[in-house]
Amino acid sequence: MPVLKILLALLIAYLLGSVPFGLIVVKLVTGKDVREVESGRTGGTNVMRAAGYPAGLLTTVLDISKGISTYWLVNWLAPDYPWVRAVTAILVVVGHNYSIFLIHRNEDGRLKLRGGAGGTPTLGGAIALWPLSGLIIIPIGIFIFAVVGYASLATTSLGLTAIIIFIVRASMGLSPWIYVLYGVVSEGLILWALRPNLKRLAAGTERVVGFRASRKNKNSSAG
Repeated sequence: MPVLKILLALLIAYLLGSVPFGLIVVKLVTGKDVREVESGRTGGTNVMRAAGYPAGLLTTVLDISKGISTYWLVNWLAPDYPWVRAVTAILVVVGHNYSIFLIHRNEDGRLKLRGGAGGTPTLGGAIALWPLSGLIIIPIGIFIFAVVGYASLATTSLGLTAIIIFIVRASMGLSPWIYVLYGVVSEGLILWALRPNLKRLAAGTERVVGFRASRKNKNSSAG
């Protein structure tokens, strides 16, 4: 087993995930610090709030690419180990949510890592493990975002759909069961990051997005 190559792949995966594309995009477009806007996360949804839809879409694509990049990374360093594929994809999500480049001190003086919620790199990682998964996950996520109207639900659906896909494929002998673990761990990271959103969702106070938000704004204007 090429231990050093595997360790290098894991390290690079985390560092790739840690690149705060949202922070960079918002800074270039508006000069703002996205960490000081709304949720303070660096993902596409918060970037959209800080700098508009084009900036949010660009950030989303870049964050998805972080997960997809693990395909080439593992093929380069450790192509014969499915578990390395799964773990590198997980580490991209970890880096995205807990970026070493966004380390700071809390009010109590303790160090903390910041980042996004992990949905888009989870999608990218799923595509790296099975390219056609994007054709299933993306439409479901878009539908929930645009029609159901909750960004947090759309984000959680990405990991949940990946779990279902890899359970089905593993049960059919088409992919290793370790890929199911990828989906489970990534979904856990997403749910942990979105705890405040899920509490608001349960209380009925979560912000609506998509068509529901547009309709709500039109009704408010009419009133």
